[in-house]
Amino acid sequence: MDTRERLIASTRELLWERGYVGTSPKAIQERSGAGQGSMYHHFRGKPDLALAAIGRSAEELKGRAEAEFGGPGTVVERITAYLRRERDALKGCPVGRLTQDPDVMTDPDLRRPVEETFAWLTDRLAGLLAEGRANGELDAGLDPVATATALVAVLQGGYVLARAADSAEVYTRAMDGALGLLTAHVR
Repeated sequence: MDTRERLIASTRELLWERGYVGTSPKAIQERSGAGQGSMYHHFRGKPDLALAAIGRSAEELKGRAEAEFGGPGTVVERITAYLRRERDALKGCPVGRLTQDPDVMTDPDLRRPVEETFAWLTDRLAGLLAEGRANGELDAGLDPVATATALVAVLQGGYVLARAADSAEVYTRAMDGALGLLTAHVR
């Protein structure tokens, strides 16, 4: 891994663990093994590096989701595969955790990839649910956008509840509940 990639990977990890304020240039340099000169050779400063790291986390989230959404099976099977995919529930979502970081949310550039990622996820789920409704798999009365929004909210809320309870089982129960609500609409 080259220096630029080590800087991005280290910043991703630190943002996930500590948030924006806790991710100092010194911590990034120590974790990545890169010197200050290398950091500023590749990035204009901490905000530029954080933006690259957030963008990378967002792209990874989308890629992993798309692997499940584009896989085989019915719409409900693909959504189930996504929601039940192995995750470190106690660590939380690397993109979702940023929504609780005021320094990220008040900076339009840092906020944009977070906002766009959740919009993409909601739209992608809504498209799948609309497909399921159109092909007769799901009840015609199911609202794809409202249901997709609820699924994303339960997913992110599941992380929060699991962290609060220090139990991954809470996350699993949240996914079970969301899928129970969804499968009630299977025809």
